[in-house]
Amino acid sequence: MKIIRLVRSMLRAERLSGFSRPAAMFLLGALPMLGATGSENARQIFDKQLSAIEHEVMGTVETMPSNRFDFAPRGTAFKTVRTFGVQARHIAFCLNEVAVALLGEPILPHPDQEGPRNITSRDDIVNYLKDAFAHAHRALGTLTDENLREQIADPYVENLKTTRLDAATIFLSHTWDHYGQIVEYLRMNGLVPPGHQ
Repeated sequence: MKIIRLVRSMLRAERLSGFSRPAAMFLLGALPMLGATGSENARQIFDKQLSAIEHEVMGTVETMPSNRFDFAPRGTAFKTVRTFGVQARHIAFCLNEVAVALLGEPILPHPDQEGPRNITSRDDIVNYLKDAFAHAHRALGTLTDENLREQIADPYVENLKTTRLDAATIFLSHTWDHYGQIVEYLRMNGLVPPGHQ
């Protein structure tokens, strides 16, 4: 299969190119999602996985009532944690950060990665998050099996470079990480995430 040969060659070329072994292993681990036909390319694989996490995140965010978007766990261990709403806004901001890198757009100002402070209502946060997922899908549209190792601007650090593959994996790993947190916030409010009944 073409993509398996590509990943194997990436792993062999790691020392020469600076390619990330974890990124190659991540892509290799995504291969079972190819299904029976084995005809999907890298863009389709990533887009399918992004759609899966988008479904989970949006369902969770839309389940939380608007009067609980300011919820954060209490206690000394949680003094500096983000509220539910800010967690959702942070997911959106980071999706946008990676998308601008893949699309070659100007880097976003990111002193705290919490997104625009004027986006505070439930409806505005939900819309910001939907737009960020759309931006991420558009960015994944630039991927081809041939350009995964192409150097692009690092989404987080000016004047550094990364690969398209490394950036694309952030869409998934970072979003799943914060999904785990917002699910806990939802459960702490006695609510069940959609699809978890």
